[in-house]
Amino acid sequence: MTSPQLHVCDTDEELARRSAEFVLRTARETLSSRSTFTLAVSGGRTPWAMFAELTQLEFPWAATHLFQVDERVAPDGDDSRNLTHLRAAIPDDAHVHAMPVTANDLAAAADGYARELPDTFDLVHLGLGPDGHTASLVPNDPVLDVRDKDVALTQPYQGHRRMTLTYPVLDRAACVLWLISGVDKAPALRQLMARDTSVPAGRVRAADQVVMADRSAADG
Repeated sequence: MTSPQLHVCDTDEELARRSAEFVLRTARETLSSRSTFTLAVSGGRTPWAMFAELTQLEFPWAATHLFQVDERVAPDGDDSRNLTHLRAAIPDDAHVHAMPVTANDLAAAADGYARELPDTFDLVHLGLGPDGHTASLVPNDPVLDVRDKDVALTQPYQGHRRMTLTYPVLDRAACVLWLISGVDKAPALRQLMARDTSVPAGRVRAADQVVMADRSAADG
């Protein structure tokens, strides 16, 4: 497979703006032929800046269904939850499909969330950790080998178990948008661009992948 398309941004502001413009353009292209746009989003600092930019644009929130790529198993409203920051960043009336990480039976909840997913996401946003993880597909976790479920649970990682989309659903996405910032991500970004399967991010096989990276990550 070819490497993802790489776009390098000189500032955090440019990264947020260009990423938001890409999401808006993808949404509009999708909605030109049907009535809904499906977007899966990851956590982290970088996407919240992108969403802040989106709220300044004429984004079709009413026609967009937002899903979570991954989530920590923690109480509602917890600051560690991706959902907490997502809801703070987008309009109150946005259609958000939250991962049910407070359920008593997490395995059944993961299966239920999988049934909510579209067959193919129009766009999936992914981040990249310094260790090469993406979503909550982390090194040496058994979740890396899950191929018969679209949503699965991890072992504890950085203090939390997590619910995450798995490779099969990421690989089916019409497009994957990577948002990557920080010099600490530079080695992992090189591995991603090389399709290095020794890191989890390098195993994502969606046909159309676009990387938006800041200068420090791209040149570090």
